[in-house]
Amino acid sequence: MAERNTAEELDDVYEIKYSTDAMTGGADKRMYLYFQLADSIKKADSVDIIVSFLMESGVKMLLGELDNALKRGAKIRILTGNYLGITQPSALYLIKHKLGDQIDLRFYNEKNRSFHPKSYMFHYKDYSELYIGSSNISRSALTSGIEWNYRFSNKTDPINYEKFYNTFVDLFENHSIVIDDEELKKYSKNWHRPAVSKDLDRYDLKDDKETSNQIPLFEPRGAQIEALCALENTRAEGARRALVQAATGVGKTYLAAFDSKNYERVLFVAHREEILKQAAESFKNVRDSDDYGFFNGDSKCTEKSVIFASVATLGRVEYLNENYFAPDYFTYVVIDEFHHAVNEQYQRIVDYFKPKFLLGLTATPERMDGKNIYEICDYNVPYEISLKEAINKGMLVPFHYYGIFDETDYSKLHIVRGRYDEKELNETYIGNVRRYELIYKYYCKYGSRQALGFCCSREHAREMAKEFSKRGIPSVAVFSDASGEYTEDRNVAIRQLKQGKIRVIFSVDMFNEGVDITSVDMVMFLRPTESPIVFLQQLGRGLRKCRGKEFLTVLDFIGNYEKAGRVRFLLSDRSNQHAGVYNPSDTSAFPDDCLVDFDMKLIDLFAEMDRKHLKLKDQIINEYFRVKELLGRRPDRMDLFTYMDDGIYEIAIAHSKDNPFKKYLEFLKELDELNQDEEFFYKGIGREFISLLENTSMSKVYKMPVLMAFYNHGNILMEVSEEQLLSSWKEFFSTGTNWKDLDKNMTIQKYNSISDKEHLKKILSMPVHFLLESGKGFFVKKDGVAIGLREELRPLIDNPVMVCQMKDVIDYRAMDYYQRRYRQSQEDGEV
Repeated sequence: MAERNTAEELDDVYEIKYSTDAMTGGADKRMYLYFQLADSIKKADSVDIIVSFLMESGVKMLLGELDNALKRGAKIRILTGNYLGITQPSALYLIKHKLGDQIDLRFYNEKNRSFHPKSYMFHYKDYSELYIGSSNISRSALTSGIEWNYRFSNKTDPINYEKFYNTFVDLFENHSIVIDDEELKKYSKNWHRPAVSKDLDRYDLKDDKETSNQIPLFEPRGAQIEALCALENTRAEGARRALVQAATGVGKTYLAAFDSKNYERVLFVAHREEILKQAAESFKNVRDSDDYGFFNGDSKCTEKSVIFASVATLGRVEYLNENYFAPDYFTYVVIDEFHHAVNEQYQRIVDYFKPKFLLGLTATPERMDGKNIYEICDYNVPYEISLKEAINKGMLVPFHYYGIFDETDYSKLHIVRGRYDEKELNETYIGNVRRYELIYKYYCKYGSRQALGFCCSREHAREMAKEFSKRGIPSVAVFSDASGEYTEDRNVAIRQLKQGKIRVIFSVDMFNEGVDITSVDMVMFLRPTESPIVFLQQLGRGLRKCRGKEFLTVLDFIGNYEKAGRVRFLLSDRSNQHAGVYNPSDTSAFPDDCLVDFDMKLIDLFAEMDRKHLKLKDQIINEYFRVKELLGRRPDRMDLFTYMDDGIYEIAIAHSKDNPFKKYLEFLKELDELNQDEEFFYKGIGREFISLLENTSMSKVYKMPVLMAFYNHGNILMEVSEEQLLSSWKEFFSTGTNWKDLDKNMTIQKYNSISDKEHLKKILSMPVHFLLESGKGFFVKKDGVAIGLREELRPLIDNPVMVCQMKDVIDYRAMDYYQRRYRQSQEDGEV
């Protein structure tokens, strides 16, 4: 994570007093191209650069001088290539982020012609000079790499200078495309780290180590740079909350430290002590300060600039008051592992504090395993990088996954609240000699120096450690409050694993989040895969890069458990999961350099399970009762949306006939789930009105603030005035980045300039008009108001069933709209 501020460091190491027209790189710093370029940039009135690729390491070296040149009025043009993807997106983001639109940055845009120029042109008051040679913009190429470059001016060789310069102008003006925000997002989304980048990175790192012994400065790298740009942009658009979804290993904690660096008081919230300790180290490195403290069971620090708080402590009612922290005490709040934010304690923290900005961090994809968290961050996800993208970009190592057929029979085991009963799993696993041998033999077949095995219980973990140790593989079990033979404290076990004293750690929920052992080269899944979140977290434990580790070996022991086939989609891209179709011969959906190998018996098992799959309606009903058991009460629409299996939800909303969210009262009626008051409501006109709200077209979100005006925070109105509509409309569109939905090309500046008169005109001509036209007579014109409800509804507006159902429908329709918008932005490459 540490990276030196390379340009400043080199200047300190070697203050140049030597000018040369021939630069050859190598060990002699006087031959570095960097020093000559920096000197030329300092004096130039304009700069033209044409290189076949840009790398982050080289851009960081030149940024300061280019920025200074712009500040004194110089013009800068850069033309680079995108062929084979050697140009790093983070290098382009750095330029766009630091230099903005002041610099004219373009891609060469002819696919049928190679593009390999490397030239730097500087224009002064009386003459111009041109460097030409072999150096692209990378740290190695600008410093100690063996690169030959030559400088001449239009005075010494005017004919050849004009040839080069005129060719540059032609290429720049007639054979290029501007790298605007849209082009950059598209390039980054589709970028795969090319094989040659590994060599270029190696040279840069080697050069970095040989530079000096100065204390390293911590700087953002790779996807962190892209995410920081996205966060700065979303704040410029008025957002006060955001969610960043990034795969385990990308460096989300450092990202939060970088993004919050300029905020005076920061709160970092997490649910595990080890996460807080690691976060404190990261923030200390970035802020270069010891001004931090902890708020947990042992400490109640309230006076430091950065507080790392345990959710279990800070989330208590007795601490969320002025005696400890005022609501606006923190200017920046970070909620780590944000998919836990539906937890009541998290919710209390989020609701209590009023920071200038709140950042949620999570590694989980899609709807976060069904958990409804988008509403908490105003549906704003400015940056996302999936596990597949992180591997493709070279930020994580690839995996070699082996799905191994396990003959264990799960068909008679009971599922309680969506999980197999732990006691029954123990009885199935412990003492199962054939299963021990199966796991041991496959471990030996693929080999490992440092492995993690994920078990279903403490007893299971201890038993696995015992069986492996008996077979000559030193192993320990790790779980909370571990004691007894074959168990060990987590930190001791990690140290022993790294030292080679043990070979395997078998754990229970101790290595899902927040604990990194980068050198782990194998993970073993020894229990049913039931949760996508847990599966991806555990997989991510072994994907971090480490010297000498080329890939992660994954051993997944799969039997006929209920969700056995899900892993096929978790390893590939999300589109296949939505389609519900899996082609075992199609490997294109897997990340670069990854291997997925299912036992032939598993392919047969998956096919048999697919054939036996329940009808969609039965799946939905089963999910409904699973969620009901999970919550201990009847779920409403938002509950079902929040906790429903993601795959079933996606299929359900795609099939109108079976979609319970389009007729929830009818769905409950069929299941005999309505109470007496609801039965009475169901038989009257109220059910028809709720059905209208469930099904009214919402291709745009304009109707939402109108419906919210009628709902009126639970005090339902029969008539709504223009002033009430305008107030609800502005409240809605001023929340987060909702203003974007007013128009396709809307900007925050345009939105802020819209007059009340213009807003009202749009309200009346669009949502009000369409509700009057297609509202099945429920929305009517009334004298003296903008719009009203038909009189037959008046007896119902104080009915608790009506109030409850109307709120639930409005909440769900808003959530559904934003989820669809978010998915569309993914498909369009905007996220």
